[in-house]
Amino acid sequence: MRVTQSGPGHGLDLNLLVALDVLLEESSVSRAAARLHLSEPAMSRTLGRIRKALGDPVLVRAGRSMVPTPHALAVQGEVRAVVERARALFLSGGQVDLPSLVRTFTVLANDAFTAVHGATLFTRVSGEAPGVRLRFLSESHVDVPALREGVADLELGVIDDRSPEVRVEQLTDERMMAVVRPGHPLLRGRVTARRFAAAEHLIASRRGRLEGPVDTALAERGLSRRVVGAVGTYPASLFVLRESDLVGLLTTQAVPLAAALGLEVFEIPLDLPTLPFGMAWHPRHDADPGHAWLRACARELLPVRRAGRGVPDEPQPHRAP
Repeated sequence: MRVTQSGPGHGLDLNLLVALDVLLEESSVSRAAARLHLSEPAMSRTLGRIRKALGDPVLVRAGRSMVPTPHALAVQGEVRAVVERARALFLSGGQVDLPSLVRTFTVLANDAFTAVHGATLFTRVSGEAPGVRLRFLSESHVDVPALREGVADLELGVIDDRSPEVRVEQLTDERMMAVVRPGHPLLRGRVTARRFAAAEHLIASRRGRLEGPVDTALAERGLSRRVVGAVGTYPASLFVLRESDLVGLLTTQAVPLAAALGLEVFEIPLDLPTLPFGMAWHPRHDADPGHAWLRACARELLPVRRAGRGVPDEPQPHRAP
């Protein structure tokens, strides 16, 4: 398919968008060539055509690697969107041939989700669609429109994005649990709100926050706690808790991580709100069969837990001797 226009993009071959999408994703001519089953010289010639069409270097040398130019970064999301719309347009009947699908999906998720469910998801994808690669990105300490800009294809977690164009599907209701090392003094007797507040606490927060819903619930009882600090992820917090007398929090979904480290998990003696865990994607993926398959894979990872319907497969509250 070709389109004629004035300016540097005169005679632009729209197939170059596919090559541009891969080049920006890989930031490497050799890796892009392998993805597109081209020789490196052919890929270099394609990059030259793209540079001429856009009037921009697109990729430039930075030491031993290549990095996108500011203009390339600015158009990357739209390039991805156009390529995905075209892919969906030419796939008939919403069907996808998984064994022959060659694609990289970028998933934005917190580290606890990846640690607990990553192996299962990688195994399924490898078995059903061996040409598909998954790239997990950790949640950032700043909020960026990753779905809208095409930085990520799917987000899994407690969705903060309130953009009206983003599709959000709730998968489960998570609860917060407390976690400490074995033999922690707090476990010697009944854990009351007052004893819980009197302990020293560690927060896991990607934004570095030093307070949260627990502090609100404690304040309603006229109590407060001492938070000694924060770390960026739940897995990191668990290693700190294992070697200290700090009290941490984690979601029910992350309980297997605590169990793997031999930590003790128990109910928090407060009335805390549930956390709606879900997935989000941009509407440009709605008609994309490959993306729909990925969403189904993610959906089947989690048991349905809704407030008022019980919480299956959760740990029993710790009973102190």
